[in-house]
Amino acid sequence: MAGAAHYYVWYRVTGDPVTARGPVAALLRDVLAATGIAGRVLVRHDDPATWMEVYEGVADVERFEAALAEGVARHAVSRHVEGGARHTERFVAPG
Repeated sequence: MAGAAHYYVWYRVTGDPVTARGPVAALLRDVLAATGIAGRVLVRHDDPATWMEVYEGVADVERFEAALAEGVARHAVSRHVEGGARHTERFVAPG
């Protein structure tokens, strides 16, 4: 598909969300350094344990996905996620 991709990664944080902030922030810094894509984190308005990482304008999907996976592993992000399940959705503009 042509055009940039937009990634939405959602998950439920286990335990105290404060403990997950550091690893997730480090993940976003690593992704930015490796790809130039500045991610952001949102928290569901009615459920503070549900988080979503948003990465927009991804042109090099393979490079981005590799950097994201490396960052998740490096910072043990899944350790803070219910069942280790991070749900990734990728969207593009209709063509």
